[in-house]
Amino acid sequence: MLDILIVVDMQNDFITGSLGTKEAQKIVNNVALEINKSYDMVFFTQDTHDKNYLNTQEGKNLPIEHCIDGEDGWKLHDDIKLSMKAARCPVYTIKKNIFGSYNLLEKLEYMSDKINSITIVGLCTDICVISNALIIKSKFPEIKLKCIENCCAGVTPEKHNAAIEVMKSCQVEVL
Repeated sequence: MLDILIVVDMQNDFITGSLGTKEAQKIVNNVALEINKSYDMVFFTQDTHDKNYLNTQEGKNLPIEHCIDGEDGWKLHDDIKLSMKAARCPVYTIKKNIFGSYNLLEKLEYMSDKINSITIVGLCTDICVISNALIIKSKFPEIKLKCIENCCAGVTPEKHNAAIEVMKSCQVEVL
């Protein structure tokens, strides 16, 4: 049975770039260490937009360009890349242009009968982490889903805490 780690959007723009926060910066080391624990597989999502971002619905609601495909802000943080290279299991990267990744769901569905647990970490707790957690929980209600609180950061500490409470309510085990 597989234990899977999902690392959500640990990208420069969310850590030190256009949408970076000190809370995001504080979790980088925790996430890097978590990647190198004994998981059977690790998936990394990357928020991915193009130059047309400001004309999208998301861009109109959040008019700050970020994670433009190929630019420095889109890249995974250097410490995360180092842990990714040192991981002792298969690693996969999935680009996504929406909060929750249906491509990730498809990958998980392919092996769902072999999954023991899924652990989710990353940024931002109140947007992409919770979106992915809830679509995973909805699609695979019998797979144990965990979120490591000190490996996540939200847009604000208050929104992080609110998202953690919602995940608990939706039977995501918060560690």
